[in-house]
Amino acid sequence: AHSTQRRWSPGEPLALLSPHSGQGPLPVPRWPVECEVIKETIEHIEWVPPEPEPFCPTTGLEQALDTLSEEQGTVVYHSSPGTGYGQHSWVPPALPDPHHHPCSLTVLQGSCFTRARVGGAPGPLSSPAIPLEGPQDTTLLFESRFESGNLQKAVKVGPYEYVLTLRPDLYTAKHTQWFYFRIQNTRRDPLYRFTIANMAKPKSLYGQGLQPLLYSQRDAQSRGVGWRRVGSDIRYSRGSAEEPSAFRFSWAVRFPHDGDTCFFAPCYPYTYSDLRRYLRALAADPARSRLCAVQPLCRSLAGNTVYLLTITGPGGAAGKRAVVVSARAHPGESGGSWAMRGFLDFLLSTHADAQLLRRLFVFRVVPMLNPDGVVVGNSRCSLAGRDPNRAFGTALPGSFPAVRHLQAMVQRELAEREVVLYCDFHGHSRKNNVFMYGCDTPGASAGMRLCQRVFPLMLSKNAPDKFSFPSCKFQVQKSKEGTGRVSMWRLGISHSYTLEVAFSGSTLGETSYHFTVEDLKSLGPLLCNTLLDFCDPAATKFQRCLAEVDALLRRRMGCEPGSGSSWSDMCPSELESRCVVGMPPCVTVWCQQGLQVIVSPLSTSGSDSSVSDGIP
Repeated sequence: AHSTQRRWSPGEPLALLSPHSGQGPLPVPRWPVECEVIKETIEHIEWVPPEPEPFCPTTGLEQALDTLSEEQGTVVYHSSPGTGYGQHSWVPPALPDPHHHPCSLTVLQGSCFTRARVGGAPGPLSSPAIPLEGPQDTTLLFESRFESGNLQKAVKVGPYEYVLTLRPDLYTAKHTQWFYFRIQNTRRDPLYRFTIANMAKPKSLYGQGLQPLLYSQRDAQSRGVGWRRVGSDIRYSRGSAEEPSAFRFSWAVRFPHDGDTCFFAPCYPYTYSDLRRYLRALAADPARSRLCAVQPLCRSLAGNTVYLLTITGPGGAAGKRAVVVSARAHPGESGGSWAMRGFLDFLLSTHADAQLLRRLFVFRVVPMLNPDGVVVGNSRCSLAGRDPNRAFGTALPGSFPAVRHLQAMVQRELAEREVVLYCDFHGHSRKNNVFMYGCDTPGASAGMRLCQRVFPLMLSKNAPDKFSFPSCKFQVQKSKEGTGRVSMWRLGISHSYTLEVAFSGSTLGETSYHFTVEDLKSLGPLLCNTLLDFCDPAATKFQRCLAEVDALLRRRMGCEPGSGSSWSDMCPSELESRCVVGMPPCVTVWCQQGLQVIVSPLSTSGSDSSVSDGIP
């Protein structure tokens, strides 16, 4: 006999996670069996700085600092999945061959995921950190074996200077960008310098004013102060001659207290357990839980639940159009999760616009597409060792269960109703501000090509201090065919976008400033308000934006009225590469005086990963 699942209807309370989901400790995630996991629970308070945190003075791509090499220092921390260094006493591992790329350090390179268990590797934990010789020993104690943590090795090359190596994404030899680690045994007075020696990308926002985040446990407990931007003399430089494909990120910092426990990260961490805490709180809220059904979309390779949320208002889904939203395909892009959090908070609120949205639409939301990657601290990949946002339409869908089930859910939705919008939340490490990637094709009508640009333009008007319309791209490159955005567009969702949130912040005001958690969460209500503008039956704003986009493209392509030439004859790549005739590389900006073309010193092309890893 086949069991049938009873369908949820609005107004019906939902028991989420378990009948007693609001009580007791949160269930522990499932980890690959090679991964050791400390037993401590890592949680951070939310805090918003009282003043904007400005960018630091920019340095650009520089020559590497004249610092001691790893081979001249002392390894004080080395944790690599599956090694199990020193069960009860610390034994320094052999230093790697200096001619090998630092990304090749992981023992999991060339292997593949086999199985997972709750809490990771069985048995007693190893001791990857060097023991202190006494109370006068100023050596820092490092740790990264916790959820979303990433630090493979720390080498002490001076009294207060350390060279760090990040762990590549599991079962790969690359994608070193995300870091998140704990430091203990701090001293307040010295100026420390940290250098991550194996950053993968030739360009980074660290060369444009981005600072890393510091979290002081003592400040959190005594003053209620959470993550804050820190660092001076920040440099992003090419590696040594022996490591030409690696890049070095270096910063100096003073810790706020002696004997503190601190954390570093590139952007605000948001773990799989953070999501589950949010969903448990949602289930415990009588008002919000009646608006939202939470069910498993599928299980990940490790067996962690990929959640699907259905949000709508009275009357259920019948006769309504749909909106599909997803986030966190790339685990190192935690800003996408904070934007998703703001989206859910607003959509489940009592705000009049939120109530209207629930009456008009049924929302299908997958808040974390790649929980395994988030759990283990990867930058881009799932446990398949490949980028899931290049896996839509792959020949091996079993390697990417969340992708396969998301596509199947959207296909079922399209068979029942129109899907007005698909939006996939991401983060970007090389471009400031918030922007979108859409889908344009030279074979479409001029009207359809204009429509592709209306939603991002509307969002830029609703968020002029954060969203940059000139940074948006609409070209569908061959290397992006496997992305969620292009896949959903090919399935029949006309308005399909990737929302990119900079790791840094905004450059659109008088001064450039870092995004806070509240800035990231504010993107959720802004997206919701833009959806109402976009679908307004009066269509006044829509038509006005159509005309503005047409004027922008004419101006950019140098098409004078009455000349007979048209931007619609241009392919998307030409539209994004050409400017007004006779002008240097430029972008078009919106201001109170209208459209203006200005010289752009920086390229805005490309996403964080333009090349597919291939089929696993």
